Amino acid sequence: MPLSPTYRPARNHLTLGDAFYDPVAAADFPAHILRFRNQEAAAQVGLDGLTDAEWIDHFGRFVPLPDNLPTPLALRYHGHQFRAYNPDLGDGRGFLFAQVRDVRDGRLLDIGTKGSGRTPWSRGGDGRLTLKGGVREILATEMLDALGVETSRSLSVIETGEALHRGDEPSPTRSCVLARLSHSHIRIGTFQRLAALDDQASLAHLVAYVMDTYFPDRAGAGDPALALFDIVCARVARLGAQWMGAGFVHGVLNTDNINVTGESFDYGPWRFLPRYDPGFTAAYFDHSGLYAFGRQPEALLWNLARLAECLLPLTNVDGLQKIFDDFPDRYGKEMNGVIVKRLGLSSLSEADDRALAAAAWRFLERSAIGFESLFFDWYGGTDSRHRAANGPNARLYEGADFEPLLRQIESHPARPGLDLSDPYFSRATPCTMLVDTVESIWQPIATDDDWGTLHTMLDTIAQMKAALSGPPPGSPA
Repeated sequence: MPLSPTYRPARNHLTLGDAFYDPVAAADFPAHILRFRNQEAAAQVGLDGLTDAEWIDHFGRFVPLPDNLPTPLALRYHGHQFRAYNPDLGDGRGFLFAQVRDVRDGRLLDIGTKGSGRTPWSRGGDGRLTLKGGVREILATEMLDALGVETSRSLSVIETGEALHRGDEPSPTRSCVLARLSHSHIRIGTFQRLAALDDQASLAHLVAYVMDTYFPDRAGAGDPALALFDIVCARVARLGAQWMGAGFVHGVLNTDNINVTGESFDYGPWRFLPRYDPGFTAAYFDHSGLYAFGRQPEALLWNLARLAECLLPLTNVDGLQKIFDDFPDRYGKEMNGVIVKRLGLSSLSEADDRALAAAAWRFLERSAIGFESLFFDWYGGTDSRHRAANGPNARLYEGADFEPLLRQIESHPARPGLDLSDPYFSRATPCTMLVDTVESIWQPIATDDDWGTLHTMLDTIAQMKAALSGPPPGSPA
């Protein structure tokens, strides 16, 4: 079947030169069972018209897409892992497979992989991904996208017929290969590698590439390194606020997991909060709580400091320091806006939005309400008063602890175009993705190869996304 006319291939990454990547080949898998294809994301890049057989050829056997990268590229980078520097990183079980243009705005998007086989950077690993890991990544990306978090999208999961042995899963366990759609796979660790090699020419080349490719409106800046740092800080502040507002814990905020476009990606031991808890961790191996929920903004700022160090040879320390020092203010403003949005309200003044956010965090802490429940019960503000008063958390909204937040909610009007008659809001409780839910979705797959619970959850997430997104632009209110 011909590709859609909206398919627009790109090969921008090749212009960086072969010092930035290694051409590799995908593993030869014994089986190719299509388990998930994201038609919404595929339509975004003109790939929705592929037959299942063609889909498997491209995302299971990695036959190159037309006029695209001729061979997969394993990207080179270093990074701090739990604040210990590791020069032996790079794409060890994934690669950049293709680059495409978003049909909506022409934005460049990468198709990357996870579990596609060994590369020169595999460090003794098998280069594979467990099927459970693939299912968990689908659930993380779909849930975060529905909640308005800037995230990669899981494009495809194909079961590959191998039995894998892992220390953190009952083994042997099933295997898969995942393809994801992401704005960029250039990470802070990409810059760290060049800084460690003292390769200032390649560092300047990378800065110019990133500005020209991802931020063309700022590409003419007199100090491109400083402009880049400013943009990355702004986008990472936004991402951190979105994670916190979603009650999401990424779990592994190493510098190789933070990209220049400020987009969440690479989901391993992630968790959503059952209730507000700053010390809640996702990774069983995060013994010190370095990447706990409440420490995520600090972790992001630490990573940005590492990027600033890399850029020092190309710009001035005072400029970098000023941008770095602005991060808490940027993050605070983003956080206020996230809380306003999560409650389905309209933004007022900066002071009003800050007061609303502060009251919401205080109530979440004092009430120990389910994290997602508050935003669900009061979505739309006072327009949801009756719904909240008759829901399972009604008692919590009757006490003195709720009064400061209620006053703030009453002062903020509902978001224009909000439709509380949407079937999603007739539920008694919100859609959530706590660890018990994830396990309940995985269990029938593991024991009976029953994928029905997963598809039911994906339908529910899609319903939530439609309800929270509101009407499409240009629709009548």
